[in-house]
Amino acid sequence: MPLTTLPPALFLMGPTASGKTASAIHLLESGLPVELISVDSALVFKDMDIGTAKPTAAELARAPHHLIDIISPEEAYSTAQFRDDARKLMDDIIARGKLPVLVGGTMLYFNTLQHGIHDLPQADPALREQLHAEAALIGWPAMHAKLAVLDPATAARLEPGDSQRVERALEICTLAGKPMSELLAEPAQDALPYRLLKLALLPSDRAALHARIALRFDAMLAGGLLDEVESLRRRYQLSLDLPSMRCVGYRQAWEYLDGQIDMRGLRDKGLAATRQLAKRQLTWLRGMDDVESLDCLGSDLPEQVLQRVQAFLDTSHGA
Repeated sequence: MPLTTLPPALFLMGPTASGKTASAIHLLESGLPVELISVDSALVFKDMDIGTAKPTAAELARAPHHLIDIISPEEAYSTAQFRDDARKLMDDIIARGKLPVLVGGTMLYFNTLQHGIHDLPQADPALREQLHAEAALIGWPAMHAKLAVLDPATAARLEPGDSQRVERALEICTLAGKPMSELLAEPAQDALPYRLLKLALLPSDRAALHARIALRFDAMLAGGLLDEVESLRRRYQLSLDLPSMRCVGYRQAWEYLDGQIDMRGLRDKGLAATRQLAKRQLTWLRGMDDVESLDCLGSDLPEQVLQRVQAFLDTSHGA
């Protein structure tokens, strides 16, 4: 199908604290015919509001987002589930005569949605148990070093302490008999049939973004992050192995509540983890194709986003 005949959609992407939510709400309140879909692996969890920087109840009332508060913190939500849910929502939004605006910072979700799903081996509980046992003996940095031998390309983009992704990469190498990076280089299945405007909100000054991250993390602590995690542990059957509790801020709050670190350690580790998250997000964005960048530190960012989207829609209508 020619590109100009495909329905339009917007990817509004950026690292944490880049102003994505404010820009998305501005689009909606400008009067443009848009609907918002959250692209965030943390915002899917119910009752996890403070540590995820979830849009407030007032913001969601003004600008509803699909795919927020859809599962319990006890559950998992796969990339494949996101892709299926987002594809259906996009089709429904187009059928209503509106523009799907996908906004968030989970770059793997964006990538999989656009390019389709690669044929990777399914999780193997027995193998994962074996990998967990090995990691308990030698530590995740050593497991990362093992991955660097089997799959240097994947190891190079993962942090040694990123246990979840290191484990998955080792699992794939073992089950597939070849590196995950090699599998991901193969054509994916069922790419997205949309004409995309991909806007990346990037910082012109990394230090300024880090300052924003620090202000926001301090606001989370002042706003009751520890109380939120205490409440979650009372209400749900949780452990640090669950995806919800691996979210930035929640693991560190858990460790504080268990007496493993003090308040300074909580803040230092939380900030370091958030900065690492932003670094990974920026690495993803700089590796994506056909991305238009806007300075997320600009005071008129929401208006810049609006103007670019209006121009995109004008082009779409004229096509």
